Amino acid sequence: MALSPFATDEDRMAVVTEATQPSKTYAFDFDSGEFTGAFIDGKDAIRQFIRKTLVTARYRFLIYDRDYGSELETLLGADVTTELLESEIPRIIQDALLYDERIDDVYEFDITREPGSDAVVVAFSVTTADGQELQEEVRL
Repeated sequence: MALSPFATDEDRMAVVTEATQPSKTYAFDFDSGEFTGAFIDGKDAIRQFIRKTLVTARYRFLIYDRDYGSELETLLGADVTTELLESEIPRIIQDALLYDERIDDVYEFDITREPGSDAVVVAFSVTTADGQELQEEVRL
């Protein structure tokens, strides 16, 4: 259709639908620190993204953009109160994960310190863009 001053706005506009990008990625074995050679997709890929994002220090590695990773490293190991940990850890985790379009919400945090160590276990829920609810637990 040619451009015409008599055409309506609807006639001149094209409808664009956003295609959902696949989340297919290489599987990573966190115990060995190596890629397995297998591929994962869907829920498994989101779970791997969550874990990998939270254990990667933000701004440290040039290969990642400024949105990837978390700032948990600056908080953990510091001499901070339990109250500060309980308020900052949820904020840092939400900030690290919510920029990904596959994740809609991060909530219901349960933070516990492991007795006799500096380790912190954080359990939380994640709602994905397709409506799935995931229960995650990360040892920091």
